[in-house]
Amino acid sequence: MDFDLSLFIEALPALLDGALLTFQLTIVSVTLGLITGLFMGIGRVSKRWPIRLFASLYVTIFRGIPLLVTLMFLYYGMPSLGLLLSAWTVSIIALTVTNGAYITEIVRSGIQSIDPGQMRAGRSLGMSYTMAMRRIILPQAIRRVLPPITNESITLLKNTALVSTISLADLLRAGIEIMTWKANVFSPFAGVALMYLCMTLPMQALNSYLEHRYRIQ
Repeated sequence: MDFDLSLFIEALPALLDGALLTFQLTIVSVTLGLITGLFMGIGRVSKRWPIRLFASLYVTIFRGIPLLVTLMFLYYGMPSLGLLLSAWTVSIIALTVTNGAYITEIVRSGIQSIDPGQMRAGRSLGMSYTMAMRRIILPQAIRRVLPPITNESITLLKNTALVSTISLADLLRAGIEIMTWKANVFSPFAGVALMYLCMTLPMQALNSYLEHRYRIQ
């Protein structure tokens, strides 16, 4: 074991900077992914087949392509088409579209878990499809999908480590650079693991709370 306490302490400021960038990536991507997933999830159950088809293609593509491939394609492939994007922008786009695809399916399953009779009842009261979806179906579905969405957010946070492959100075990249400079693996990566754990533990606690709070009887 090559653990060095002094190196571990020395590495903390750089690791904290990387953790801050990782946290920012997560917050932005989760927010945009939620918005994308909500609209695409509604699109997956839309009465209009072109909307359903578009949402279905989106889910199929971005659930089928690994996040790392999406990152590489956007960062190294798009410049050949004349579109040069920063590493930060590429990371946000890749994380958002991938996370959004999974949230789309979570939202779709939440909507479909509501008794169809509730939609028929709303329509019989004179509500439009959109109004019944907004006032009756979505409020119930959202309660049911909060726990799996929180779990997906934990996965996203850990997947941000892949942005280190396009030289973005996230938490993992900070650990790799310290490892290279100091020729020591265990000390900086002990810090990396600790910081990921510190960020995921509150989200795991929130997930457990939501699962208990909104458990379907």
